[in-house]
Amino acid sequence: MVQPNHMERASKLIRGLRLSGDVLSAEDLACAVWPQAVGQRIAAHTRACRMVRTRLIVEVEDHIWQRQLFALTPYILNNLKKSFGPGLVEDLEFRIVPRRREPQRAAQAVPALFPDEADGIADPVLRGIYKASRKKAQA
Repeated sequence: MVQPNHMERASKLIRGLRLSGDVLSAEDLACAVWPQAVGQRIAAHTRACRMVRTRLIVEVEDHIWQRQLFALTPYILNNLKKSFGPGLVEDLEFRIVPRRREPQRAAQAVPALFPDEADGIADPVLRGIYKASRKKAQA
């Protein structure tokens, strides 16, 4: 039997999902609880993506995260059991899926304007002389 505090957590979680339809699958629930079970720092580098029977498949950035989370598996499973009771997730699998790079913005690829090297001269008189001699040399 599910304890009352588990039901309260589950109801808050379900309301936060804003899912259409009347049925909430075990996969939806497990994926939604993942950030709460591992914390914000780990959740930023991982993503619970699906369930295979009672195994939750989690995508991680690299092999370092995979090894670290594998070592934390008992603690994570315990947190998941606290969130929605035993039996839903009995095992975790960490798969390496590198993060996608965001497309480069045009402003980052090309400098806005070519800065004038003369602007680095603090003395306004010398700056004027430099600009005049540069203009004369380019003519």
